[in-house]
Amino acid sequence: MSAPERIPPRSVTATELLAKGELTVRGRIRDASNAALFCTVSYEGQEANCVYKPVAGERPLWDFPEGTLAEREVAAYEVSEATGWGLVPTTVLRDGPYGEGMCQLWIEALVEDGAELLALVEADEPEDGWKAIGFAEVGGGRTALLVHADDERLRRLAVLDAVINNADRKGSHLLPTAEGRLYGIDHGVTFHAEDKLRTLLWGWAGEALTAEAVAVLGSLRDALMDGGGLAVRLRELITSDEVEALRARVEALLTSGRHPEPSGEWPAIPWPPV
Repeated sequence: MSAPERIPPRSVTATELLAKGELTVRGRIRDASNAALFCTVSYEGQEANCVYKPVAGERPLWDFPEGTLAEREVAAYEVSEATGWGLVPTTVLRDGPYGEGMCQLWIEALVEDGAELLALVEADEPEDGWKAIGFAEVGGGRTALLVHADDERLRRLAVLDAVINNADRKGSHLLPTAEGRLYGIDHGVTFHAEDKLRTLLWGWAGEALTAEAVAVLGSLRDALMDGGGLAVRLRELITSDEVEALRARVEALLTSGRHPEPSGEWPAIPWPPV
């Protein structure tokens, strides 16, 4: 009698794992401004590390009175997925040990020498392979030039930030991986109906968008039409005014064909920058 055929375990997607798995809190991420918990999530024999940010641990923001940080984090993931660039780790809205919150796949960032994407240099102009952000005080009355890498992954993220109106793109929110991927995290202050863009990725300001970016923006415009899958999902996460403003930003980028420039009406760089 032959042995019964073994059925291989079903492959569980990251979305299923995060949405359906059992969350176990392992500790708190201390440097986060709102409650952020390091967890493991287990489902059908698979396990991963993740970040769980319960809505109950959010501090109210006077300039973001609508919705929640968690909902905006999920909305940013949805838009990232619609671009096809995969710049935001898998993120879901789910119930957890401390109530509803955002659950996001943990990314192990590369910290080896040479992985830096930002730098301070004592020069007036950036070297080849770098883009200037602006001058920064470094103490003792001295200034240094803040630069970021002229990296196509960062350039894609700069486009995504312009689309989602990211008000807090800091250096610590950039996670390069050993596999060559780049992820952006912490998207709780996004999608405001008013222009709030604050970022370190101003190196391409005023420059023409790449052909790839223009094609992606065209696809986003279609996906955001009434009845489109992305528009339907976003209306469950952000307000109708914010969805309309999102559409307007995509249209404005397509019309100008260029990366946005600082308005000059408020600080263009988040503080602290990292």
